[in-house]
Amino acid sequence: MGKVVMYSSVSVDGFVADKNDQPGPLFDWLSNGDVPLDESGELKVSQVSYDYTRAYWDQIGVTLVGRHVFDMTDGWDGKPPGGIDHVVVVTHRPKPEGWDPEAPFHFVDGVEAAMAKAQELAGDRIVEVAAGEVGGQVLAAGLVDEVRMDVVPVVFGSGKRYFGSVDAQHLLEEPDVVIQGNRVLHLRYRVRR
Repeated sequence: MGKVVMYSSVSVDGFVADKNDQPGPLFDWLSNGDVPLDESGELKVSQVSYDYTRAYWDQIGVTLVGRHVFDMTDGWDGKPPGGIDHVVVVTHRPKPEGWDPEAPFHFVDGVEAAMAKAQELAGDRIVEVAAGEVGGQVLAAGLVDEVRMDVVPVVFGSGKRYFGSVDAQHLLEEPDVVIQGNRVLHLRYRVRR
């Protein structure tokens, strides 16, 4: 079974979106370099960010998100982002009306059941969990192995928290990766067991 990694770009004060549920400048680092991060050519980062991010992206087999993220992105038009094989959506609601049954999206009720499905699909590859409410729930359930953050130099003051509404302490190990990119600091922590 592969690792479970909670991930997102995040403001210095710990938010993945502002109070209007918008990412603002959190993803600007994905377009401020000269090295294409994917085949589209739209994402261009610094060489150091490319080396770190591309190696991580290439290991992801499944992304696990909440229904809110799925709805906000319009389900990425049925194509998982970043070349990921599958997306598991944690939701109490059914698939959207008219959703393509061939799209590699799986709608599952509850974080434990969603994680079981994600790990089944990922095999020995990484299960990436989107930070925010669902990410916080997966962390609280003790299912996260690693926390990755791309810290962007902006302060939102309020908004959607990286760890959602987690209300218990969780210890992380010392950061084992600290990489300075262009207007981003890439951090990686293992979750202490």
